[in-house]
Amino acid sequence: MTFDPRTFRDACGHFATGVVVATCLDEQGAPAGVTVNSFTSVSLDPPLILFCLDNGAYSRKVFTNVKRFAINMLSGSQQGLSTTFAQSLVDRFDGVAYSAGKAGVPLLDGALCQLECVVEHRYPGGDHEIIVGRVTDLSVDHPEERPLIYYKGRYDALAKRNN
Repeated sequence: MTFDPRTFRDACGHFATGVVVATCLDEQGAPAGVTVNSFTSVSLDPPLILFCLDNGAYSRKVFTNVKRFAINMLSGSQQGLSTTFAQSLVDRFDGVAYSAGKAGVPLLDGALCQLECVVEHRYPGGDHEIIVGRVTDLSVDHPEERPLIYYKGRYDALAKRNN
């Protein structure tokens, strides 16, 4: 390898990604969540998605044994939520508006889209764990809003179309 991890991270930062918050209930039934930008759809039939969690992250421990989780796709106006769920706070849900989905997992109010999932597979991925989920329910609550995106280490906004 002729490059260091930071150079690789910076190179990957040239790919703009959407920002989501993965949420679940911890072993005590309390809401938990983490900001994720390594998220993608995998399959339409069956409906599968995946996201990756850093093995050293506090939230990784919470997601280790969960069987259900939700993906909350953030809108451009929810940068504050992204920042909150990216920090190592004891209670990331303090003051955060959410409701319980059909399976009981927390769904963040104001998200563009929410996907309720059951864990289908877990794979080691270097210094991350890859979690594949089967989508069991979804809602698209704010289709007119623009997504929150992350590009070159910064939050950004998607330009509005003129049509």
